[in-house]
Amino acid sequence: MYSFSFQPVFENLDLLVYGAWLTVRLSLMAMAMGLVVSVLGAVAKTSGIRPLRWLVDAYVEIIRNTPFLVQIFFIFFGLPAVGIVMSPNTAALVALVVNVGAYGTEIIRAGIESIPRGQIEAGRALALNPVQIFLYVIIKPALRNIYPSLTSQFIYLMLTSSVVSVISANDLASAGADLNARTFASFEIYLVLTVMYFVLAFGFSMMFAAIRRAFFTYPASR
Repeated sequence: MYSFSFQPVFENLDLLVYGAWLTVRLSLMAMAMGLVVSVLGAVAKTSGIRPLRWLVDAYVEIIRNTPFLVQIFFIFFGLPAVGIVMSPNTAALVALVVNVGAYGTEIIRAGIESIPRGQIEAGRALALNPVQIFLYVIIKPALRNIYPSLTSQFIYLMLTSSVVSVISANDLASAGADLNARTFASFEIYLVLTVMYFVLAFGFSMMFAAIRRAFFTYPASR
């Protein structure tokens, strides 16, 4: 009979909390860098330069149609064969950025293409240059349209980041695996990890919802 005991978990709770912080930090860094990749990819896809569009299309399709686990193995174990060696944490960050960049490219592209052409023409009629049109005419309405998808992508990214523990990158899942190897309290540790991931995801969901109400909700008509 299995003897349930949460004492090993409580005695090492600081390790799990630190692992949760590492997961949040890794996810925030990956999302921020991935958004840069996404914006560049979306601009390239909506441009009239065909070779650039084909290159971005190939990148998006390859990433979206291969497992994330295979991608991180390729980056960490495959790239050293051609002289590109990374630490586990760096490889995890690169893999997450590459992954979220592909998904974010399509999300942002859809947001840009959702802006009516009339608004863009109005910006040109006001003698705005392309950068001003993108910043003042396109990006804010597009961001309002794609905000729910981007926030959902962040939460998915944060939960997916648990996979990086397979290459010994530091995160919450890795901290749980290390603690399990020392205490063998598998049920208790992974139950607590489940609760912690749920609290993180739910907490960010509530925060993103509050931000949307504050900044992306149209005023009620009178």
